[in-house]
Amino acid sequence: MSDEHRETGTGWPQPVEPVRPVGPAGEPDPRPDAPDADELSPLVPGEPSREQPSESGDDDGATVNLAEVASAEAGSSAQLSDSPSAGPVGRKVSPAGVMIAALLALLGFTLVVQLKTTSTDPTLAATRQEDLVRIFSDLDSREKRLQQDIEGLEDSQRQLRSGEQGRQAALEEATKRADELGILAGTLPARGPGLAVRFEPGGKPIRADRVLDAVQELRGAGAEAMQISGGDRASARIIASTYFLDGAGDVLVVDGRPLTGPYTITVIGDPETMRTALNIPGGVAASVRGDGGNVSVEDREVAEVSALHAPLKLEHARPVS
Repeated sequence: MSDEHRETGTGWPQPVEPVRPVGPAGEPDPRPDAPDADELSPLVPGEPSREQPSESGDDDGATVNLAEVASAEAGSSAQLSDSPSAGPVGRKVSPAGVMIAALLALLGFTLVVQLKTTSTDPTLAATRQEDLVRIFSDLDSREKRLQQDIEGLEDSQRQLRSGEQGRQAALEEATKRADELGILAGTLPARGPGLAVRFEPGGKPIRADRVLDAVQELRGAGAEAMQISGGDRASARIIASTYFLDGAGDVLVVDGRPLTGPYTITVIGDPETMRTALNIPGGVAASVRGDGGNVSVEDREVAEVSALHAPLKLEHARPVS
């Protein structure tokens, strides 16, 4: 240890004041590496420098400027804080960024689940590629067969519906035809617009041929249903096979049933046409009046034909198929 160390009692030498170079007054130091005069001026403020011993521990009086070390450390800290790797900088996160992050997370979760599901299926994992192709082919063929079955069932449904509608229409037509035939055959009652034709005898009784002529004239005028009633209110249905006979006295026999006068024929059809047919010159009305009798015709908005004829049993005739 040197004498300076012993004198200060600290073991370190006293800081040495910078030595101003000697030269002419007012003239700068001519040396190229000479320090600036202002730096050496005691008027310039600055932090007091302290000398630190060198790491080598030599006693040659070398010192370290602590101010320069502190300044260098501050500059390094500033550079580290400005560099991108210094740490995360606070940024504002946009809603679009949040949505994109959520979608990416959901996609990743879906992929993970799919991979786990596929990887945990031992059958598919152990199946060869040729077997997978065959399975897909079988599934495709099964789908085609099922589609054909569906089309066949739909076609059958359409046919059933069409057949049902056809059967319904045929049933309605058959019912209508049966009603018409029943009216013509006298097995069903009928009603509709028509006439009430009354035959009143005079000096002579009403003959059967006069009544038959009246029936024929009414049929020719479009009569659809007829019945004849007597004074005793007995009635008989007039159909195609009906016959008329003169009975004993003033009796008229209709299909074996005796009727007494006066006679009334109730007929359904066009009233105007049938009236014209009865009143033609030389017709039924004129003939009855020539025998001393009278024929009166009355229009009926609703003429009732309620007398029925027993169904005829055919022994020889058969329908042609």
